[in-house]
Amino acid sequence: DTSLLCIIKKIRAMEVQQYITTFLNDFVKILSEMSPYLLLGFFFAGLLYAFIPQKKIERYFNGKPFKSSVLASIFGIPLPLCSCGVIPTGTAFYKNGASKGGTVSFLISTPQTGVDSILATFSLMGLPFAIIRVFAALVTGITGGLITSVVTKNESEERTFQEQSEEHKTFSQKIINVFRYGFVDFIQDISKWLVIGLVLAAIISALIPNEFFELLNMPPIVQMLLILVVSIPLYICATGSIPLAAILILKGISPGAAFVLLMAGPATNAATITMIGKVLGRKSLFTYLATIIAGALGFGLIIDYVLPVQWFTEITQQHLGHNHGEYLNWWQITSGIILIALIINGYIQKYLKSKNNTVINLNNSTMEIKTIKVEGMTCNHCKSNVESNLEKLNFVSKASVNLSDKTVTIEGDNLEIGKAMETVNSLGYKAV
Repeated sequence: DTSLLCIIKKIRAMEVQQYITTFLNDFVKILSEMSPYLLLGFFFAGLLYAFIPQKKIERYFNGKPFKSSVLASIFGIPLPLCSCGVIPTGTAFYKNGASKGGTVSFLISTPQTGVDSILATFSLMGLPFAIIRVFAALVTGITGGLITSVVTKNESEERTFQEQSEEHKTFSQKIINVFRYGFVDFIQDISKWLVIGLVLAAIISALIPNEFFELLNMPPIVQMLLILVVSIPLYICATGSIPLAAILILKGISPGAAFVLLMAGPATNAATITMIGKVLGRKSLFTYLATIIAGALGFGLIIDYVLPVQWFTEITQQHLGHNHGEYLNWWQITSGIILIALIINGYIQKYLKSKNNTVINLNNSTMEIKTIKVEGMTCNHCKSNVESNLEKLNFVSKASVNLSDKTVTIEGDNLEIGKAMETVNSLGYKAV
């Protein structure tokens, strides 16, 4: 009996070891497949940030409903913003004069895509998925913007628009910003969700047999509804959703259901829903959610019932199937190592910046200094949004956000804390 127990324990230990080995192999494989395209996407993200600043974009977000919706969607699709970054950016556009229709159009189309996630989708899931992802973002963005313009046309909008002088930078400064934003700031914003997506994909790949969902024999529409129910309240970024969707296809889920995850996962979550309702109102929120739900299910059904299924399954099976060649190219491995190094560097830089922000130099300052606790700030876009809007107030000379502590420190003469808190609250955050 003792010998039998020992044998059983050894078998279980071997199974656990096998699962761990499979998990690590799959994690490395998925990471290496995506890394070259992600690094290229980060570079393009930096280019967009440095050479096409928000000030040049937001002027197109007002005007006639159709024009503002189309332009907002077109501008939003390549921007590398997930819902953690698109909400403060969209809120800033709205506070600076953009229409509700143009803002909702931007909020719908932007988090679904981004130049980095488009390239990463192509790398793991193929060109058809990458194309239909862009097309769906454009169609749903325009539709949501037009509907919002109609249902909110009688709503009064009390906003204070303050023109902010645009900072002119030299070409060399812009090049520095390309790499600083693309390979530091942007990676800081998405790294956690990217790693979570990769880890979950590797776990599913290691534990769940191939064709598992086919064995459950659930109709595609049921699969889509289940994915939709899970995707709406939870947050996952556009890039982090890609490995999950690819692995689920490998395990037998329908391509249409995987597309629902790609579309609804990045565009909705509990925080986004709360902030849109607070800033834009209930009608805009309902339009936003209805457009995303209808668009995700509609395009999912088109993929499953109209378009050839091999368009959406062959590439994933070739790249991630266990029966495919196990060897990775040197440039894929190198890209994976570089990406991991950049993620680690992002966390180090974030820690150092947080530490530096806690030290305030009072030697040459006679100004008041106050600190406000702000709930809802999650990324560098939130930081920039809060700082820039507070610095527009005539009694604030400098505002500095500490994301780790969720605080903003303001300096100025005769500080009006009530107005500062109102400004923060108007952006969709909660000042305490």
